[in-house]
Amino acid sequence: MTLIALSGELTEHGHRLIQRVYYEDTDFSGVVYHARYLHFMERARTDYLRLLGVEQASLAIEGDTEGLVFVVHRMEIDFKAPARMDDILTIVTTMEKAGGAKMVLQQEIRREGTLLIAAKVIIAVINASGRPRRLPEALGKKFLGTA
Repeated sequence: MTLIALSGELTEHGHRLIQRVYYEDTDFSGVVYHARYLHFMERARTDYLRLLGVEQASLAIEGDTEGLVFVVHRMEIDFKAPARMDDILTIVTTMEKAGGAKMVLQQEIRREGTLLIAAKVIIAVINASGRPRRLPEALGKKFLGTA
């Protein structure tokens, strides 16, 4: 299996990642515990950036006040239907905005086409010291597919 397969795939509109639901993802009732969806979405966002050639660890240089760090500032999540153990989920991520000191992404989690989760994720761009900073224009264009 190649790294690209493990990281999902870039699509015309963003990124798609396939994940299986394991026992550890479920609660006592056999459905996915609500907080586990955050893990699925985080993996998808990280792999999206990875496939765009952006290694987050290399952006945040320790001790560099101009380092670049992405942190979740806000999430709006609509839980539409539950996922269960052994379901195969598709996590779709699209970049809505990338500029200034933030990025806005839309994420969906689907099972065989059925929408389970819809989320809007606002990412703050900060430096290694924790202060807001502008996203470099070239990086913003890369995220939006206009570079």
